[in-house]
Amino acid sequence: MDLNIKKILKTILPLVLGGFLVWYSLSKISLEVLIGYFKDAKYGWIVLGLFFGILSHLSRAYRWKFMLEPLGFKPKYTNSVLAVLVGYLVNLAIPRAGEISRATVMANYEKIPFEKGFGTIVAERIADLIMMLSIVAITLFVQFDFIYDLLTKNFNPTKIIIGLTVLILGFYILTSFIKKAKSGFLLKIKTFIAGLLEGVTSIFKMKNKWAFIFHTVFIWVMYVAMFWATIPAIEGLHVPFGGILIGFIAGGFSIAATNGGIGLYPIAVAGALALFDVPTEPATAFGWIMWTAQTAMIIVFGGLAFFALPIYNKNK
Repeated sequence: MDLNIKKILKTILPLVLGGFLVWYSLSKISLEVLIGYFKDAKYGWIVLGLFFGILSHLSRAYRWKFMLEPLGFKPKYTNSVLAVLVGYLVNLAIPRAGEISRATVMANYEKIPFEKGFGTIVAERIADLIMMLSIVAITLFVQFDFIYDLLTKNFNPTKIIIGLTVLILGFYILTSFIKKAKSGFLLKIKTFIAGLLEGVTSIFKMKNKWAFIFHTVFIWVMYVAMFWATIPAIEGLHVPFGGILIGFIAGGFSIAATNGGIGLYPIAVAGALALFDVPTEPATAFGWIMWTAQTAMIIVFGGLAFFALPIYNKNK
């Protein structure tokens, strides 16, 4: 397939999927009812959630310097913040293109070679992946009884044990093949895992490793806090701590699957909250309010950053 066609499909298909998911989500709640939830929402809580989101972006920009300093670069913090915001904005339109635009901004305004800037962003993403997996692990630990009861109610315990046994054996066999791989797709997986491990170990070899780790944890605590703070915006919506974690994880994966989670975010969050007997209408409305608040924040601040960059760097 032609490379240009592939690029077009990668851009258009997520948007088409997002459009379908928007329609599907709105089939679960009428537009009039959803608008009513938006009108009655307590916007003080939404603003508090956005404040936590902004803190996470500022922390991400500050954390970046710990990756760039060992390479001999000390960019202005303002440019780092603007680059991060522009990256989020671009990701809304073209999935995973934000990292490229972020490195490009720093190459233009801070003279940091693109490949070096992009390499540090990839290393950051590895740290973020570890945090996401850590939150999943914490959720499994905190909600073990709930998840166990949920599985045993819906699935035969014997089948679960057999399934886990097959999964563990399959994982062992697959890792054995990956370790011995010298070509093909398995070699790519082996190289990826090796790079992942190298990126993780490089964090602990940093001069300011504890500052980097602190900001990484802080960023993700702010993400969860943003989700938690927005819940009281809907009158009568009560979600337990486990529901907050599972809803956050579901929303996070939906954002990775489509452009900024368009259409899928409300469905994923409502589905997660439904496990805790949260009614469909307020759960779906919360998903839409949460997604709209996040997206509006990115569009506004990302747009301002896009126009502010050349003004701030007018002497360059």
